[in-house]
Amino acid sequence: MGTVAWLKLLLAPLLILVATLAGRRWGPAVGGWLAGLPLTSGPVSFILALEQGPEFAARAALGTLFGLISLAAFCFVYGIAARRTGWLGCLGAAMGAFALSTVAFRGVTLPLWGAFVLVWAVLAGVGAAMAGDERPRPPRRLVPGDLAIRMGLAALLALVLTSIATALGPRLAGSLTPIPVFGALLAVFAHRDQGPGAAVQLLRGMVLGSFGFAAFMLLVASLLDRLAAPPTYALASAGALGVHGLTLAVVRRVT
Repeated sequence: MGTVAWLKLLLAPLLILVATLAGRRWGPAVGGWLAGLPLTSGPVSFILALEQGPEFAARAALGTLFGLISLAAFCFVYGIAARRTGWLGCLGAAMGAFALSTVAFRGVTLPLWGAFVLVWAVLAGVGAAMAGDERPRPPRRLVPGDLAIRMGLAALLALVLTSIATALGPRLAGSLTPIPVFGALLAVFAHRDQGPGAAVQLLRGMVLGSFGFAAFMLLVASLLDRLAAPPTYALASAGALGVHGLTLAVVRRVT
């Protein structure tokens, strides 16, 4: 099996494993904050750069920025629905919001920095709108099968999106990479085990953690035409982690 195939199968689920265990240790808000990192989109973007070339990956990164607006819509709608219905209804409504937002922004054309500013404004607005004070119940014991499902779906997402990227085109492929498979799983498990307050805290943490995600995609789209893929993604990762670290103080203060 080649290097790219191993990346598809191992990198995303390993990142998911680390984030899941850390989230269990420090609570749903911090778990959501960690989920805001490009845990699947980053590896998918790197694989696209290796397989499809830097131009394709750079255009996909711009699409992923718009995809973060759809991710914010998912979190916002789930948070509203969580106070009114169970996790299944919340998941259906939130995925519908993600799909509608993806379709709405598919044809939108903005320069890279304009898209970046728009995404940050949306994330800030949704993060503020999701503020709440309902406390979660204590978590249940972590079942190994839950971890296996999350890791398996992360690997499946990376495989599917990178396999069909050529047919989708860079813009749509990028827009779909933030699809909240991991976030949805975390929210559902938090909602089921600790109540709607835990799901809202987790999703708000994910929105606040997505500022670093946006910085990662901005740097990828800006640098891929100037640098090779490895240094581009190394610099993008460093920038994302720097922004992500700054948002942790906000997450801890508001939860």
